[in-house]
Amino acid sequence: MVFSATKNDAEAAGLFMSRDCLIMILASALGIAACLFISFLDYNAVTSLWMFAGGVCLVLLLLLFPFGEAPADRPDAICWLPIIKTGSLTVKFQPSELAKVGFIVTFTAHLDKVKDDINSIKNVILLTLHALVPIGLVIITGDLGSALVFAFMFVGMMFMAGLKLRYFAIAIGAVVAVSPLLWTKFLGSLHRQRILAIYYPEALSDTALKNILYQQQRCVNAIGSGRFLGDGLFKGTYTQSAAGVPVNESDTVFSVVGEELGFLGAVCLLGVLAFIIIRIMMIGRRSRNFAGSIICFGTAFMIGSQVIMNIGMCLMLLPCVGITLPFVSAGGSSNLCIFFAVGLVMSVYRFNKDREMVNYRLINYTTPFAE
Repeated sequence: MVFSATKNDAEAAGLFMSRDCLIMILASALGIAACLFISFLDYNAVTSLWMFAGGVCLVLLLLLFPFGEAPADRPDAICWLPIIKTGSLTVKFQPSELAKVGFIVTFTAHLDKVKDDINSIKNVILLTLHALVPIGLVIITGDLGSALVFAFMFVGMMFMAGLKLRYFAIAIGAVVAVSPLLWTKFLGSLHRQRILAIYYPEALSDTALKNILYQQQRCVNAIGSGRFLGDGLFKGTYTQSAAGVPVNESDTVFSVVGEELGFLGAVCLLGVLAFIIIRIMMIGRRSRNFAGSIICFGTAFMIGSQVIMNIGMCLMLLPCVGITLPFVSAGGSSNLCIFFAVGLVMSVYRFNKDREMVNYRLINYTTPFAE
């Protein structure tokens, strides 16, 4: 899909493959290798290193403030950290992607420590503060999409850990109570307009509405044009047009699937993603200990929330946020780090799977009981 989305730009530059596609292939290959390596590590040993994992992720997020860079069209989103910058070669990394995996490790360790008394007010407050650290840092850097993923992971992991429903009811009430403050002070003008454009378009002028919804409207048009079987790979009218769907190699890659593979291809993709999420949840349910279960549930919520937000945005059901579609969108950081999380899930499976019983014979066994 990424190759198709960037095919014209690559050919215009005299290349067979675009830089985005090449980076995705390399990152995925490295990620799969790392995934297999992590799967042989005992996940209990990994969670015991939670201080190291959390420290690395925290330092990388903090480095964004003095050294972070933002895309040209989003100067407020300083979410990229330059790793190599020499001449025409620039390699960047998005720390929030690694921080998601780090959060799974650190929050699992925290939950495992307090699991027997998770419903005490003290532990609920400490767990909430734990989650607010990465959420707050990511929000400040302008990456609202990743902040929402952290929030979904936090809520999902707390629920699966056994937190009583009354705390969720209190949290919902608190959010509703402070929503006016969040709307006026927390959300920027662009974010407010994106929400209004979907749920209350009458509040915006025709010009503003057209500008805000341009990307999403083009995405919906592209998906609709594919109909049932699609236009065919590399044959999408919108995908192969210079004036097609913006950022269709990343945030709106689902438009390429819908246009070129049609409704059938889109449903197949959703089926594969749903299978992966359900499989991860099943591994978590079968884990013999609490930590293994929470690792799997955290990974499932991470992948699931990104799928829902990305496709909801592409179908104009949710406001536009910058979030990738797992395993499909271009992006070296996201593709690399998501395989780290999958490696942890594979470790849970490997160290919890049932082994065949070994036949053995008892010799000289005696018992005080009569036959």
